[in-house]
Amino acid sequence: MRLVLAGTPEVAVASLDALLASRHEVAAVVTRPDAPRGRGRRQAASPVAERARAAGLEVLTPARPSEPAFLERLAALAPDCCPVVAYGALVPRAALDVPRHGWVNLHFSLLPAWRGAAPVQRALLAGDDVTGASTFRLEEGLDTGPVYGVVTEQVRPRDTSGDLLGRLAVSGARLLVATLDGLEDGALVPVPQPGEGVSHAPKLTVQDARVDWAAPAQRVDRLVRACTPAPGAWTTWRGERLKLGPLEPAPGGDALAPGELRAGRDGVLVGTGSHPVRLGEVRPQGRGAMAATAWANGARPHPGERLG
Repeated sequence: MRLVLAGTPEVAVASLDALLASRHEVAAVVTRPDAPRGRGRRQAASPVAERARAAGLEVLTPARPSEPAFLERLAALAPDCCPVVAYGALVPRAALDVPRHGWVNLHFSLLPAWRGAAPVQRALLAGDDVTGASTFRLEEGLDTGPVYGVVTEQVRPRDTSGDLLGRLAVSGARLLVATLDGLEDGALVPVPQPGEGVSHAPKLTVQDARVDWAAPAQRVDRLVRACTPAPGAWTTWRGERLKLGPLEPAPGGDALAPGELRAGRDGVLVGTGSHPVRLGEVRPQGRGAMAATAWANGARPHPGERLG
């Protein structure tokens, strides 16, 4: 089949590579326009745009996929199908109707669970043991279309959202290729999503990523892992923001009040609403990441001093 892939972030690059290696023809990609990226916030192309240009593909970057010029070019490309992986914009009906096999979305959850922008983060935050990826026919509703196929993935005890999404990007890319193969062969019929088991996964904001030390240790641990690498969990220390990398529960030690900090031979411990947690890597405001022990050696917390 002749394809036009829509995708933007790094997680979509694995699917582009898999499609380029498949029996299908990738005629072009659609991606979000250049935007400020990285610590320097310089204008840069999306990871999908960079990979596509390296492969010699045409790159379309409409501000909105409803733009007449984009719709005209999409129709001229005459794709049989448009696979979608984390594109980042709603596709209007006028574009959905162009390819004869429609738009096939790769979504990183087992639909109808976790419809929305942050399915992997929300699955970790909820403590799910198993998640996965689904391919479905894109329609105007939010991740509501009928499903072509799924692949499951075990959630490991210390997974961050980056870890889990990295694995799903690879297994999901294989699922996407298999789905397109099945569509071309006429072997796949999409199955409507059930009405039960629906949950939603709105994007995690920076404010969502602030640690509440009065929450149980398990909740704190899940939040930090769900927010790693983005948007990045954080707390405050002496009035300044302190970013937190993955930490680990430390049951069995001395009780500490929520947010109370203690640095010693067993590491840097912080109290929660249940038992303490041990900090791993931290990033003080305006500085690079460092081990929590190195940070505490410089910060010299007073007895009873608290984070947050």
